[in-house]
Amino acid sequence: MDVNPRIRTARWADKEPVAALVAHALHSGPLAQWLVPDPTCRRRILTDVAVIWVEHAMFFGDIQITDDLSAAAMGFHRYRSIPPPSNYRSRLADAASPHARQFELLDQLLTQVRPTEPHYHLAVLAVLPAARRRGIGAAMLTHHESRLDRIDMPSWTETTPDSQDVYRRHGYLPRPALTLPDGPVIAPMRRNPHPAPGSWPVNTARPATVTAPTCPQSDAQR
Repeated sequence: MDVNPRIRTARWADKEPVAALVAHALHSGPLAQWLVPDPTCRRRILTDVAVIWVEHAMFFGDIQITDDLSAAAMGFHRYRSIPPPSNYRSRLADAASPHARQFELLDQLLTQVRPTEPHYHLAVLAVLPAARRRGIGAAMLTHHESRLDRIDMPSWTETTPDSQDVYRRHGYLPRPALTLPDGPVIAPMRRNPHPAPGSWPVNTARPATVTAPTCPQSDAQR
């Protein structure tokens, strides 16, 4: 049965719980398995890397969460270029070694297909497994799109092919898919805002496609 969750903006005190939520939601998925093939350390690494990006979103974007911390939507205000997280490479090496190369490659490939025009980047929409199929993800997207439509801002996200339908119902259209080297397919999607009277015209520029390079094997794959 669908629910109507109470959604609020995450605070600094929510940083660790939100990172744990994201890691838990992604843990069993194909992207997480590609990033960290070893299941014994996957959740810890995903959590530690998520902390880096949660902090970054609190400075250069926003994070919306349900009051019960069953779901989170993390995004970045890419109205202009933003810097990478502070000391990112060294922090990533500490958090993800020996799998840091996979995270770096993912960042590189997604950056190549991302729009260069001003947009909102919905980087993560995470729903805990126990809370799925209750309409919480759809409620988060409805909340998200209502905010963007007020400022006439395009939105961009990267999801998995089996999750595209819910995004389509909220106005997202698929862009060319990206297959990670020896890994899963990533499905980029774009949503134009619903124009309101007197709003600025929608920017219809499109991102370029990319061919993924061959990825060197990590220590866990050798």
